Amino acid sequence: MIITWHGLSCFKLEFQGHSGKVAVVTDPYSPEGKAHLPRNLSAEIVTVSHGHERHDNLAAVGGNPFVIDSPGEYEVKDVFVQGIGAFHDAEEGKKMGPNTMYFITAEGLHIAHLGDLKHPLKEDQLGLGDLRNIDILFVPVGGGDVLSAKEAADVVGQFEPRIMIPMHYATDDLGKGLAGVEPFLKAMGVSDVERLPKIKLSEKDLPQEEMKVMVLERQ
Repeated sequence: MIITWHGLSCFKLEFQGHSGKVAVVTDPYSPEGKAHLPRNLSAEIVTVSHGHERHDNLAAVGGNPFVIDSPGEYEVKDVFVQGIGAFHDAEEGKKMGPNTMYFITAEGLHIAHLGDLKHPLKEDQLGLGDLRNIDILFVPVGGGDVLSAKEAADVVGQFEPRIMIPMHYATDDLGKGLAGVEPFLKAMGVSDVERLPKIKLSEKDLPQEEMKVMVLERQ
């Protein structure tokens, strides 16, 4: 699998399935100032955590993808996706509505994308989709309308993934109103993390003992 981060909660995950290569794009966003998604971005599957311009710009993704924007179970070209309902605020959606987390399985890897989560998960939510059996976790860390650095670190502890990748934080020209990634890294007790342009890994590359925090550069 190859993981590329395009900013905010938008990743491109590229898998090799039995029927060929399959790309999944998560939460494509609308342009903010001069920041925008790559013009050649395409996929077979797009997941949308909730209806907001930072998460549902489907027009930015070519390839006539299959769109998943609600809880349920889906299978597309050897990629299994389970959408699990959560909330975009700490008051069970009363302020900002629902949020869908996605549990993605392909190439023997188990990936969780938490969308615009703003609250710790309850025991019954953690039991859905085997969310405690996560290899790679994408968690929002920028505060504001998502988890703060401290809250995100606590949520990571609920999952105990093998690899943790932060998302939905401010970069140079994207993410107004959000904090950068540094407060989250401090909350996790991590320093001197290398910023990678992309991550390529397989099941055999997963760390076997301690969780690894990885940070991507926006492409």
